[in-house]
Amino acid sequence: MKYNKPMRIALLGLGTVGYGVYEFLQKRSDMEVACAMSLVVPDGVTCPIVKSIDEILSDESIDTVVEVIGGLHPAYEWVKGALSAGKNVITANKLLIARHYSELVALSKERGVALRCTAAAGGGIPWLTSLKRCAEQEPVIRISGIMNGTTNFILDTMHRTGGSFADALKEAQRLGYAEANPADDLNGADIRRKLVISSNIAYGGVVNEDDVAVEGIEHIQDVDIAAFKRMGRVCKLIAASRKLDGCIAAYIEPSLVPPSMPESAIPDNYNLISLTGQHIGKQSFYGQGAGRYPTAYNVLQDCVDVLGGVDCFYTDRLEPLRVDNSSVERPYYVRTNGVDKWLQARIDKMLDCGIMTKAVSVTEIHAWAKERRKTDSSCFIASLR
Repeated sequence: MKYNKPMRIALLGLGTVGYGVYEFLQKRSDMEVACAMSLVVPDGVTCPIVKSIDEILSDESIDTVVEVIGGLHPAYEWVKGALSAGKNVITANKLLIARHYSELVALSKERGVALRCTAAAGGGIPWLTSLKRCAEQEPVIRISGIMNGTTNFILDTMHRTGGSFADALKEAQRLGYAEANPADDLNGADIRRKLVISSNIAYGGVVNEDDVAVEGIEHIQDVDIAAFKRMGRVCKLIAASRKLDGCIAAYIEPSLVPPSMPESAIPDNYNLISLTGQHIGKQSFYGQGAGRYPTAYNVLQDCVDVLGGVDCFYTDRLEPLRVDNSSVERPYYVRTNGVDKWLQARIDKMLDCGIMTKAVSVTEIHAWAKERRKTDSSCFIASLR
């Protein structure tokens, strides 16, 4: 049902994204910030500041809660409480949604309220809403792309300058693209959450986050980038999942893409995410994957959708989705400090500072790399696309 009065919003968090949402809301007459909860209140904020979530949950005039504090706790308790109280929830919290997906989606359906998280995957890109629209019309058979702006900036900088990983990371932090502790970006945890949420919506089920294979970029070196340039390839951190017979494949890994692939040209902190429908083929979505205003834009767009009558999640299908990457095979670049029996049997050719393998499965080489790092912590792998 569409609103016939202004939406009254409780804003949880007035940080980078939260303050951007607050600024956008000040320009609208159909929405208003009823109150906010935040440890830090920026200058210029004039709405009431409350100290307890109970004040929000018990206020029947508040119909929508916008959560932009991040993290798992107390965000989980607050969001669950808001849904239980019959309030719409809009969040940018990918960790929360990926970790408690089934519970929160089911609770949203039970209470007949909206749960939206478009800003959680793609930042300012309308990725999840586009994915949902396609999945309603025809089967989505594949999703893939660059889903993390921090790692893309680092890789792009290393390719452009030939500099070190440490220098590229330092520059990303200086520009605000990387956190003081960037571990979740570098090791792929952030992008895995986005892939889980996207896959759940695309295929109408629930993926166990721990089942998604992930290799990050924390071990890449300038010698690797130099080798990729000689190969005529560009390294990008690619997330991908595809629908298979009775299961899905889902993984994240550094990938060496040719200049003919659009992903090779994505600069700075931008994202490029694609879906492939059974009949429409491939569609791609490009834009900034993070930042105050791009992310706040999608939070606001979720508010607009709820204002227009959206009262649910993107899907309510919660069947378990089994992950099996054993049928996905491709060659890999490997840099390690020695050649063990497994690697020796799969060498295709030797490179200056690494090895190119024959085609091997994602399951097999990810398991090998994990074991190899027990003796070679700097081991690095990247698939050849």
